[in-house]
Amino acid sequence: MKISVASFSFHGALEAGTLDVFGYLEACRYRYHLDTADIWNGLLGSDVEVQLDTARLHKVRTAMDERDLVCVNYHADGCHPWEEDSETRTRHLKLAYRHLAAAEILGAKTVRIDTGGRDREWSPEQFGVIVDAFKGFAEYAGNAGFTIGPETHWGATNYPDNMLRLHAAVDSPHYGILLHMGKDTWTSPTEYDRALAPIAIHTHIDQNTCYTRADEAIAILTDVGYSGALGVEHHTGKNELAEVETQIGLIRRALSHARSGRSDGYKGNPLLDPVNERAAN
Repeated sequence: MKISVASFSFHGALEAGTLDVFGYLEACRYRYHLDTADIWNGLLGSDVEVQLDTARLHKVRTAMDERDLVCVNYHADGCHPWEEDSETRTRHLKLAYRHLAAAEILGAKTVRIDTGGRDREWSPEQFGVIVDAFKGFAEYAGNAGFTIGPETHWGATNYPDNMLRLHAAVDSPHYGILLHMGKDTWTSPTEYDRALAPIAIHTHIDQNTCYTRADEAIAILTDVGYSGALGVEHHTGKNELAEVETQIGLIRRALSHARSGRSDGYKGNPLLDPVNERAAN
């Protein structure tokens, strides 16, 4: 499993004007030594026309290629299919397809578009609109060579029963979910991850999961044969470069534990006998 950094992790620096998409790509390659990019549309600009400018998207793609980076996920906000107002739904659907075209230019392997709907459950009308939209998105994704799905992000998508139901209804090999790991909306974060890991195509691993249960999270993904990226995501908006670096280190350690087990503690200096070592310490 590869590690990536969800570029939303730098929303504070983006707002402060100290980082842009090209600086993000430079950090991924040369600060964090990754070969992945994980691009949030907000990193491409605050205005949707800037985000989706074809010439600029090609420049971003060139910058990725120059750094040997692969876009493992493109996550697009502001184009979810369900809104109460029908005109907004129509506008969002058109915008979503523009984001899918952007993802294709960037060579994205997976794409996240949220569903909409802020309640615990979707109404029958909401569910029908969402299913129809994602069936269309999945068909586009299959033709373009990526997979697509919503994130366990807000509203009904925070609950495994809803996401499993939606997955069954869309019923496409080009559809899955972006699993934001360790949510506490289910019986436990562990059971939450276990319920949804089998349909995950990408992940977000936040600070709490990195610090408190990284080994367990990686084990759950490994057990189901997950082959996507481990998308580190930071949320505080402060000290982001260093905080992200720490989270990457914790995930790298968890991957090492998954391969070879945790350390059993200090084994002693092989060049000293136990008596001399005790005297040296």
